[in-house]
Amino acid sequence: MAGRIEDYALIGDMQTAALVCRDGTVDWLCLPRFDSHAIFAGLLGNEEHGFWRLGPAYASDQQPPTAARRSYRGDSLILESEWDTQRGTVRVTDFMPPRDGAPQLIRIVEGVSGRVPMRSALRMRFSYGRVVPWVHKHDGRTVAVAGPDSVWFDTSAETYGKSLTTYADFTVAPGDRIAFTISWQPSHKEPPPLPEPEQSLEATEDFWREWVDHCTYHGPYREAVVRSLITLKALTYAPTGGIVAAPTTSLPEDIGGVRNWDYRYTWLRDAAITLSSLLRTGYREEARAWREWLLRAVAGDPENLQIMYGIAGERELGEAELDWLPGFENSTPVRVGNGAAHQLQLDVYGEVTEALHLAHMTGLARNDYASLLQLKLIRYLEDHWQEPDEGIWEVRGPRRHFVHSKVMAWVAVDRTIKLIESGDADGPLERWKELRDDIHRDVCEKGYDKERNTFTQSYGSKELDASLLLIPQMGFLPPDDKRVIGTIEAIQRELSTPDGFILRYPTQGDNEGVDGLPGDEGAFLACSFWMADDLAMIGRVDEARKLFEKLLSLRNDLGLLAEEWDPRLQRQVGNFPQAFSHVPLIDTALRLTASGAYGG
Repeated sequence: MAGRIEDYALIGDMQTAALVCRDGTVDWLCLPRFDSHAIFAGLLGNEEHGFWRLGPAYASDQQPPTAARRSYRGDSLILESEWDTQRGTVRVTDFMPPRDGAPQLIRIVEGVSGRVPMRSALRMRFSYGRVVPWVHKHDGRTVAVAGPDSVWFDTSAETYGKSLTTYADFTVAPGDRIAFTISWQPSHKEPPPLPEPEQSLEATEDFWREWVDHCTYHGPYREAVVRSLITLKALTYAPTGGIVAAPTTSLPEDIGGVRNWDYRYTWLRDAAITLSSLLRTGYREEARAWREWLLRAVAGDPENLQIMYGIAGERELGEAELDWLPGFENSTPVRVGNGAAHQLQLDVYGEVTEALHLAHMTGLARNDYASLLQLKLIRYLEDHWQEPDEGIWEVRGPRRHFVHSKVMAWVAVDRTIKLIESGDADGPLERWKELRDDIHRDVCEKGYDKERNTFTQSYGSKELDASLLLIPQMGFLPPDDKRVIGTIEAIQRELSTPDGFILRYPTQGDNEGVDGLPGDEGAFLACSFWMADDLAMIGRVDEARKLFEKLLSLRNDLGLLAEEWDPRLQRQVGNFPQAFSHVPLIDTALRLTASGAYGG
């Protein structure tokens, strides 16, 4: 049985990632990319679907012991876990070195005190736990092969096979260091080079130290900001610059429910806001790489902008269900691929244009094709902004005229007007100024409820939507506008949980809601950070700080956040860790720091 979502740590190499539980079990790892098939899928099933446990030995009728302490080594993605046993203390260091060649997961066992019996249990199951590979010896190395994939297992410890699992039983004393490594390689190629764990550990630590040194934020929330930045960097696919929304699929938004989606792709929205946070904290190289990824992904067909792409720019992300996996805590179906890829979501035009605008404003070297792309996107919006769409939350119900989508269409036009006025692009300036005014007028007339003094989720609806909190942040209206203040207060009244966190929109329990799905969900963490931002913008800075610090307390012991917080179960839910939670954490920290709204 997998642990709770917050029981997991993230390690990764900027091409894929693994989740390591408190008991030393790797329950999730896709090789060689984020979106590849998992070789450890125990996270979405059980031990039969693949895992790698490394920790103190324990009796067969007991549960594996959990680490007494764990932390990342400094500002890095190197995980250190320590167990205190009756026989002594042992440390396990887990990491994935940034790579040019074969992906590796390295685990180093170190004796701290006493003599501690240890066990490694490695059960590889390819194709999301469905395929048992052929495990055999090759020149003294253990290799598992199935179809196009091979995984090589190297260690100095003596290993043996039992019950289709590779074991190693050994004892460590103070000063002992025993390394275990798995390396992926296409099965038709020569074996990967023998690993060099100690050198790789040193190089990995150097990499993260040098990367974090570029951070320009030195405010009171630096620890939380830096950990979030490291997490966002870990979600970046280095070869292309694409950024995944999360490294997991089908971790439920509603435990036991059907709200289970595959997030191992590059959403333009998520990637664009990630880019914005990176730019604001000094990371221009990541911004340049993402801009190049964007230009490649949409090349040849920018008018038909998809809301998401594969991490190398793939367009086809067909959705399927893995019926042999019982799901995380029996939350089914388990999905791979994402059928929302071809939805119409007009807001992404605004998010992409805002990201390109910010890159331009922060001095990123000009790219003529980026400016040309921006102009093409506005020409598309001229003809389509009045259409209904599926909106920011990817509803699977009927299309609507979502207010947030119209606001972001306004943002796209506004930022392009600024680009033309700066002299870096040519376009029909007066015509687009009229377009900007038309969109603004349309939203204020059709998306605003005068009686309740609040904007609404969609034209003609009474429902609220937390995405409306972005209206002042995008500059659509000033923070002191009575309609903005009314909307913030209405969302606090109608979309707040008892502990003050914010829901995305109303759901209907067992009945289908606006999103076309049954079931409820937790508080959406990004929306809760947006509320803190808005409260600061309207002068309620003490309230904003308190909400922000309450949100920080929801992070797990390693500073990681999933997509949502379940107020009933008091636990994290949704895919993990989630870029769309860590980005607004950074943004809110920057805003509160600038306002001086922090507790010393």
